[in-house]
Amino acid sequence: MSDDTHAERVRERFARTSAQMVEREIKRREDLREHLRRFVPLVGNERVLDSGAGTGALALAFGPLVARVVAIDLVPELLVLGRQQAAAAGLDQVVFVEGDATALPFERDAFDLTACHRTLHHVARPELVISELARVTRIGGRVLVIDQIAPVDPLAAIELDGFERARDPSHTRLLPDTDIRSMLDANGLVLRASRQEQEVRELDSYLDLAGCDGDDRETAASIAPSQLVATIGWYLAAKPLP
Repeated sequence: MSDDTHAERVRERFARTSAQMVEREIKRREDLREHLRRFVPLVGNERVLDSGAGTGALALAFGPLVARVVAIDLVPELLVLGRQQAAAAGLDQVVFVEGDATALPFERDAFDLTACHRTLHHVARPELVISELARVTRIGGRVLVIDQIAPVDPLAAIELDGFERARDPSHTRLLPDTDIRSMLDANGLVLRASRQEQEVRELDSYLDLAGCDGDDRETAASIAPSQLVATIGWYLAAKPLP
């Protein structure tokens, strides 16, 4: 599959389910903000990039904690909803722009903190997302990656990816913890903190979130894990002085 074809799948999937995403994110925003407060040391004057932002779950959680957030995504429909949410919350410091996480339209060293939130498993070339985050982060700045990670058992990982692709055609593959750490290291980033959390999911609502219905829903449900528990990895890395 070409990168262009995959990008179209991403646009179609998320444009179709954008309203559901917003509803879910509003309910979880304060919890995500509290997790950010605890995991990411902030002074309040940071320039932050949320890459592959969707409707702005991470950007809007960061909003009151920093000086400015730029949220970038490929899907115009998601950006419209993100802007509406920022306006409703009075977060003028959060702006939404259209663009590609694998080829960011920003200069080097443009941000104090760059981040991607549940983005890598929707991207054909996740290594490009990480390299772009590193490029636009200033020396001494930090890169935050939050994503579902693959099981350690490779067979379990293959089965889980099969289910995720049946549920959501924009899914590529879950990266194992070791791959994310290696990508950070390959870009000269030094891991400062990491943690993992378990997220229990209810099958029907999880299928609904992806707009999975009809024959696709039956297929996905038939190969769903008996226990739908996702492991979410958090990684905070620094861009050190040369």
